[in-house]
Amino acid sequence: MEPLPSFRHLRHLAAVAEYGHFGRAAAACHVTQSTLSASIKELENVLEATLVDRTKRKVVLTPLGLETVQRAREVIEAVEELARNARSTCEPLSGTVRMGVIPTIGPFLLPRVLPRLRRAYSRLKLYLTEDLTARLLDALHQGKLDVVLLALPYECGAAESAILFEDPFLVAMRAAHPLAKQERVKPESLSREDLLLLRDGHCLREHALSVCRFSERNHTVVEGTSLLTLVQMVENGLGTTLLPKLAVEAGILQGTSLVIRPLLAEEATRKIGLVWRGGTGRRNEFRLLADELAKHAKSPVTEADDYRI
Repeated sequence: MEPLPSFRHLRHLAAVAEYGHFGRAAAACHVTQSTLSASIKELENVLEATLVDRTKRKVVLTPLGLETVQRAREVIEAVEELARNARSTCEPLSGTVRMGVIPTIGPFLLPRVLPRLRRAYSRLKLYLTEDLTARLLDALHQGKLDVVLLALPYECGAAESAILFEDPFLVAMRAAHPLAKQERVKPESLSREDLLLLRDGHCLREHALSVCRFSERNHTVVEGTSLLTLVQMVENGLGTTLLPKLAVEAGILQGTSLVIRPLLAEEATRKIGLVWRGGTGRRNEFRLLADELAKHAKSPVTEADDYRI
């Protein structure tokens, strides 16, 4: 029988590719550097090919090594998915779930829903990664994440999704602002304002521009690094901004004198959704997770809720 690489070989090679250093890769795999180095050499002997060029300063994968790493990652993800799927059939939401979440959702939704989720599913190990939407989706499709909590619409590639709830946009401004006299603000009224939005790369920026039917070429747009930064700039009289209702309900305006008004526009909202890779064997488990997140997001706050996460 033709000799084949072991799962251990593949994990060690993937770690070397990820860290570019034998010492750091060994630490990540919880083995000694000599053990990892010997494992890579064994793999090269099995394949009868050189996968890694070793120098004193750095580790460089050969072209065949790069191709092998990609295939190794696919095998690792498939085996890990097999194990997770088998465990999930025993008890739903009882194993490890790696969830990505965007910055305009995480701080405002997770402190509310996670304590309730922990109480309902005490054996669930939910690991969180916060980043921009595009990078989270890349990690999802590479198998580094299981699900992503994000705002839709957004092009998610070969992924399935479940809508949790709608999150309307609200106009935030100083109390003395002329628009504060209106019960609802028309999008065209904002065309004469300095509109404060998040930097490029945040999907909230694109959603806000779409809701207002704005083009950045024709309107003054000032960039901020976070929703909290936008609030402080509005407080300092630099313009107006659009905030998701989720953030307002979570208290982002606390300690300020700002007022909010609904936006008078069709579809003046974003949709909060959970997405996962299409075809995953954990589809039913992730749908259950989506249902639970939606349920807890809509439930009223009680004294029993502990918002530490």
